[in-house]
Amino acid sequence: MAFESLTERFQNILKKIKGQSRLTEANMDEMLKEIRVALLEADVNFKVVKEFLAQIKEKAVGQEVFAKLNPGQTLVKIVHDELVVLLGSEQSEIKYNTNKPTVLMLVGLQGSGKTTTAGKLAKYMKEKLHKKVLLAACDVYRPAAIDQLQTIGHQIGVDVFTQSTTPVVIASKARDKVYNEHYDVLILDTAGRLHIDETLMGELNAMTDSVKPDETLLLVDAMSGQDAVNVANAFNEKLKLTGAIMSKLDGDARGGAALSIRHLTGVPIKWAGVGEKLSDLEPFYPERMADRILGMGDVLTLIEKAQENLDEKEVKKTAQKMMGGKFDLNDMLAQMKQVQKLGSLGGLLKMIPGMPKITPEQQAQAEKEMKSFEVIINSMTPEERANPDLLKNSRKVRIAKGSGKTQADVNKVIKKWEQSKDMMKQMAAMQKSGKMPGGGMGGFPFR
Repeated sequence: MAFESLTERFQNILKKIKGQSRLTEANMDEMLKEIRVALLEADVNFKVVKEFLAQIKEKAVGQEVFAKLNPGQTLVKIVHDELVVLLGSEQSEIKYNTNKPTVLMLVGLQGSGKTTTAGKLAKYMKEKLHKKVLLAACDVYRPAAIDQLQTIGHQIGVDVFTQSTTPVVIASKARDKVYNEHYDVLILDTAGRLHIDETLMGELNAMTDSVKPDETLLLVDAMSGQDAVNVANAFNEKLKLTGAIMSKLDGDARGGAALSIRHLTGVPIKWAGVGEKLSDLEPFYPERMADRILGMGDVLTLIEKAQENLDEKEVKKTAQKMMGGKFDLNDMLAQMKQVQKLGSLGGLLKMIPGMPKITPEQQAQAEKEMKSFEVIINSMTPEERANPDLLKNSRKVRIAKGSGKTQADVNKVIKKWEQSKDMMKQMAAMQKSGKMPGGGMGGFPFR
C-alpha cells in the first residue's frame, strides 16, 4: 500500500516526540531532520519538503509549543494539519451540471490505466450517484483499447460509444448522443503516449475545443514518483486541468506524487484508485489520507464501506445470535463472507487505529485460510453446520475427503469455531456487566 514505509517512519518519529516531557530547539530540529529524510525517501519533491518543514517550525513557534507541558500532542496536530494542507485541504468534487450532461475527459500517459479508470468512474457514478453514463472510446491507436472499454462497459452495464473515425469526431458524436438521448454523464477515454508530444496535445486540444468538457482529469500513476509532477505540469500548461486521479495507491508506491502534485501544480486530486477491481475507486479526502499517513486509521471510510457493502439486517441477525450464545458454522461462514466484501484484511486493519500491521505473506495466508474454511464448511451437511458438536471422527474423515483437505484442516475449522464461540460468550457476559472489551476482531477466522 502507498505510504506504508512513510507511515511507519512518521509513527516512530512522532512516538519519540510524544515521549519528551519538554520540547527544545534541539529535539525539534532532530525531529524535522528525520521527517525531511522520510519525505525525501518517499519521493516527495524537495521544494515541497522544504516548505512543509518551514511551515511546521513556524506553527510550532507561533503556538508556543516549547512552553507547553505536553508538546508532543500539539506537534502531532501541527504535522497532521500541514499534511492536510499539502494534500489539498478539502475534498474537491466533480461538479455535475443540472440542466445538461456533464462531460469528463480523461487524459494521461500510456499505461497509466485510463481505460480501466474510465470504467471505475462510470461504475461509481451509475451505482452510487444513479447517473446515466455513456463511455466514449476515443483511443483509436492502442491495440484492443476499444475492445477493452466495451468489455468493461458490458461488465458494469454502461453503454459504450465507438466509431471508426478520428478521436475528435468520436468525441463530438458521443456528445451529441448524450444530449439527444438524455444521458447524465459522458466520459471520454482518450489516447495516451509513452511520453508527452505535440501530436498528442494537439489532438486533446482539438477535442477540448469540440466538446468543451466540464472536467479534464489527468490520470497519474502513483508509482511514477516525482515524474508525476512533471507530467501534471505539462498537461496543465496545455489543457488547463481541473483535477487529477491517483491510480495504483494500493501498490508499492512511496506516495511522493500524491504529496507533491497538489502543492506544485495547484491541480486537486479528486479520486484515488485503490485496487484492480472496477469497484476500487474512492473519492480523495485530504484529511482522511493525512490520518492514514500518520497511522491514525480511517474509520470514516471503513464505515462507508460497511454501509455500502454489508447487509444490515443480516449483520444484526448474526450479531444477535452471537451475543445470545448461538454461534454455529453457518454464522461463521456468513461472517467471513461479510468481511470479504469489505476488501483485503490488510487494507481493513490500516483503517482501524491501533490495529497491528500484517505482512503480505500473512495476508496471503489469511485469504488462503478463509477459502479453505469455506470449502470445508460447504462440504458439511446442513445439520452439521447448525450443530458442530456432531462432528466426530467418521464425519471429519468424510468432510476431509469431500473437500479435498486433510482431517487436520477440518479440526482447524472446528477449533476456530470453538474459540470464536468462547469469545462471543465472554463478550455477552461483559455486555451484561457493562464492560465491553476494548478491540478484538470478533469471530474472524484468521490468525
